[in-house]
Amino acid sequence: MPGPALPLLDAHRHSLETCVYCPKLCRTACPVSNAEASETVTPWGKMSTAYFSGRGDLPLDANYASTAWACSGCFACRSFCEHQNPVATVLMDARAEAYARGVAPEQARKAVANWHARAPEITNSVNVVATQTDTDRAPETSVALLIGCGYARRFPDVALDAARTTMAFVGSKTRPVRACCGLPLLHAGDHDGFVRAARRFAAEVSRAPSLVVVDPGCARTLLQEYPRVGVALPPVNVWIDLAARERMRLRPLEADELTGERATEPAPSSPPSNRAARVRFHDPCQLGRGLGKFDEPRSVLERVAGNIAGFTRDRDAGECSGGGGLLPVTRPETSLAIAQERIAEHKRLGGGVLITHCASSLHRFRSAGTPAVDLITLVARALSPRNSA
Repeated sequence: MPGPALPLLDAHRHSLETCVYCPKLCRTACPVSNAEASETVTPWGKMSTAYFSGRGDLPLDANYASTAWACSGCFACRSFCEHQNPVATVLMDARAEAYARGVAPEQARKAVANWHARAPEITNSVNVVATQTDTDRAPETSVALLIGCGYARRFPDVALDAARTTMAFVGSKTRPVRACCGLPLLHAGDHDGFVRAARRFAAEVSRAPSLVVVDPGCARTLLQEYPRVGVALPPVNVWIDLAARERMRLRPLEADELTGERATEPAPSSPPSNRAARVRFHDPCQLGRGLGKFDEPRSVLERVAGNIAGFTRDRDAGECSGGGGLLPVTRPETSLAIAQERIAEHKRLGGGVLITHCASSLHRFRSAGTPAVDLITLVARALSPRNSA
């Protein structure tokens, strides 16, 4: 039976109605519907389900609710929309409605349980970084550093490089933050849990003069989602902005440094070989469309690698990696198909070193079989002498 109207309708009525009565101009932009070839999970289909559920015309059951999780949060549909409708934001709120009523997908509920179970693991991972950078006893009045759970848990080497490069850029020790920003809870639909996590995070950094955020997903969460729930923070700086500002301190890297391969030291008369390695940059959705930062990573990469190869669609029109929005958990086959298509295009265009700057994209590409490299790694190498270990 249809249910009562939901608060979602009033909060997003204009966006929902605009989408429902649209001739689906953004249908080709959605990586999920492209991978699944289903009208139901086009932006129009997902917003229509949310709209009619919000009006009470459809029952908010597990079947209808699941469409809200058929979104990677890539914002591509917004870029193609003449109204700039915030589809991803609306669907995140639809997830919260479903989660609160107990009809969220089982994978989403498990993600919340796993988030709580992994909290000690994340804290320990950050503690290791703090110990290795001699910041384990940094005072609360130091600049705070949020590396991001994805880097800290899955890529400890990148997390360590992030901490070291940040200190080089700010000119002082930073204090790594142990708390998670709560983004996985937001994606799972646990709105109340996300608010509690946001408040805990804010309490941990309350005495810091400023905060540097490395992972783009975390950065967008602090800059755009925290204000939505009324959580205030010290001034927030994004790592890529610091790297772009300080890029002239970076030395050009040679081909083996870009690929990560070991090579013998070139003879003094040998010409630089950094232009020999083809480098292609994948725009992370959270960094590019999410935060509007397309030039900053390119300016850094051009400094260390020279010319950058591109994809057929780049920047605001760039394709998704399939790693965001909890998609690898709720729709793993779809997530993998999206990543494989991006990797296949990379190979069709000539291959080379695939560079990104996002823990989720890095994990998605590597787990799909491609040895992608994070921009953080290259920046750390470019800040060090050629012969350093």
